[in-house]
Amino acid sequence: MIDVCLLGTGGTVPLPNRYLTSLYVRWNGHAVLVDCGEGTQIAMNRMCLSGKQIDTILLTHFHADHTAGLPGLLLTMAKQERTEPITIIGPKGLKEIMQGVLIIARYVPFDICLREITGNTSVFSLFDMEVTAFSLRHSVPTYGYRMELKRSRRFDPEKAKKNGVPLRLWGLLQKGQQAERDGIVYTPDMVLAEERKGISLVYATDTRPVPYIAQYAKDADLLITEGMYGDPEKIEKAKLNRHMLMGEAASIAASANAKELWLTHYSPSMHDPLLYEEDVRAVFRNTVISKDGQMKTLKFEEK
Repeated sequence: MIDVCLLGTGGTVPLPNRYLTSLYVRWNGHAVLVDCGEGTQIAMNRMCLSGKQIDTILLTHFHADHTAGLPGLLLTMAKQERTEPITIIGPKGLKEIMQGVLIIARYVPFDICLREITGNTSVFSLFDMEVTAFSLRHSVPTYGYRMELKRSRRFDPEKAKKNGVPLRLWGLLQKGQQAERDGIVYTPDMVLAEERKGISLVYATDTRPVPYIAQYAKDADLLITEGMYGDPEKIEKAKLNRHMLMGEAASIAASANAKELWLTHYSPSMHDPLLYEEDVRAVFRNTVISKDGQMKTLKFEEK
């Protein structure tokens, strides 16, 4: 299962009741933070989430409302006596950005590993989580992230017997290893049932609508994307600033056949995003007008 917490839902500047957008994802003893706006460590503390669990920070882009919290977070981790290394992943230019961050956060007693993403897509693993970074359309290089937790295949003893697999090899093949006995090669496919659906989470902000979002959000258990503006009359402003309307985000979720959509990254001028809830749900029924601290546990389907 994957625990998801949307720490903040604000865009551009924080408000007294709305922190800047940041996402905390936890699974199997690991945690990833996606974006780190100003005050992220305060939002984490409010939700009783520890920075010591964070193995990786994924940055969508380098605007201040997505990165200005990095010095404070790293120093908070240092105060918590963290010694484990942390990996920070983001677009090209990450190394220059981190040079500035570490001028402020000078005394960090753990290693920081930097990984820059280039090209339209990049696939990598975070322990047992597979991550796909895909390019978005914003005013600076920006990536969305699809995070997928694969599900192991069930062991099928009847299939093993049917394929004549020796009993002493069952355990080895169940672990995904290949074996050879008496000149015969035995593979895991000979003892494992069909593939089972994993859990997928997609996070995409800031951007105009692009085909990549629906492509990588296809059948996602949860799509989190921006709803910067709710009023359709703000379309020209959305195009100018390369952001999305709530209705555009809902259309993407519908096209992707996502199970659920969380909207986030609201404009500070939009005081009550819930005013647009009915209109947006008319486009995609399973839309949530997220609030700070929105939480959900994504579970494997029972089959």
